[in-house]
Amino acid sequence: MTDSTLASRNAALDLLESVLRKKIPLDDAFDAHEGLDALEPRDRAFVRLMVATVLRRLGQIDALVSTALTKPDPVRAGVLDILRLGTAQLVFLDTPPHAAVDTSVAAAEQRGLQHYKGLINAVLRRVAREGADQAKKQDAGRLNTPDWLWLAWRTAYGTPRTRSIVEANLIEAPLDLTAKASPGDWAERLEGTVLPTGTIRRASGGQVADLPGYDEGAWWVQDAAAALPARLFGDIRGKTLYDLCAAPGGKTAQLAAAGAEVTALDRSERRLRRLSANLERLNLWAETLTADAATWKPDQPADAVLLDAPCSATGAIRRHPDILRLKGQEDVTKLAGAQRRLLAHAVDLVKPGGTLVYCTCSLQPEEGEQRIDHLLASGAPVERLPVDPGELGGLSELINERGEVRTLPGQLAELGGIDGFFIARLVRTK
Repeated sequence: MTDSTLASRNAALDLLESVLRKKIPLDDAFDAHEGLDALEPRDRAFVRLMVATVLRRLGQIDALVSTALTKPDPVRAGVLDILRLGTAQLVFLDTPPHAAVDTSVAAAEQRGLQHYKGLINAVLRRVAREGADQAKKQDAGRLNTPDWLWLAWRTAYGTPRTRSIVEANLIEAPLDLTAKASPGDWAERLEGTVLPTGTIRRASGGQVADLPGYDEGAWWVQDAAAALPARLFGDIRGKTLYDLCAAPGGKTAQLAAAGAEVTALDRSERRLRRLSANLERLNLWAETLTADAATWKPDQPADAVLLDAPCSATGAIRRHPDILRLKGQEDVTKLAGAQRRLLAHAVDLVKPGGTLVYCTCSLQPEEGEQRIDHLLASGAPVERLPVDPGELGGLSELINERGEVRTLPGQLAELGGIDGFFIARLVRTK
């Protein structure tokens, strides 16, 4: 067992503790973990894969661990995390049994849990013998989905669609890229394909910064669904556009590349610095402002406004499985209130006759369809401008009966799937 192998397991355990008990998003915990910088890129990638697998399949893993425990007594949180990490390696990551078991026992000793080494060894050896067969019999989608999400999705979409959503969330998403120009040429160089919507898609894995075109700023990482809102403004060359809640900036880059005069706002100065760095790499420009989009008052309204509102992100679980363990219905309720205020103010920021696009990466109707219903019922001077299938590469299945975009994990499965998104396009009437 090498030092880096054990360091990788310890880092993974630290990250699990950060997400599951400190409720820190995985990306933030990963960036803040000092020990990860000492690991090779391959080891860092495996740390993230191990943690993401535990978070994605926590229901299954906990059921397998519970079955393998000979005593029903609860175990310490740190011990449970070691068992979870070992089980993920044994059942879902094809780690050799001796490696998964030995590193788990060694991690217990390093973390002051030596009294549990025998328990960890016995449980994981049983999982190694029986776990794979047991996992095949599990209802994976249901086990790994918290009750509140399952019930909310079943109410909104029905059982068959909910099944397709939870099954899609079990699969790691491919890598999606948006090119500044010539997506077909870049897809060939990147060994990817071009989706009907214009997104370049390639298999996940490897270092993004090592891919052709990264250093020259030819493209940026952006899920296919997240790339749709900016495409719905039509020709925006020379038009003024306010991009509210803009960080990390994928949509800002699209709008700037399309020739708009973009002002990008975000409340977080840290996130706005990341947006500026992304634009610099891409050789694109937008004015950036640290401001609260719910109260910001510019000198004059814009030709167009994009509001990518803060949300529960339940449509992005296949890319961010920690959402399953961090969010609850109370978050949706709180965020819906913030979205209502942001949307009402966004109407004031667009000129009469101008376009307002509202979007969230949430599957919850409270953060999507209901927000638009509430806005229209309030008497706001806007009306829906329905989306045409031709604007989405002919993918009419992504458009609901009201002309809004509603993408669901499980759709476009033959193309590699898509994140969940809601998009409504409105025009200001007066």
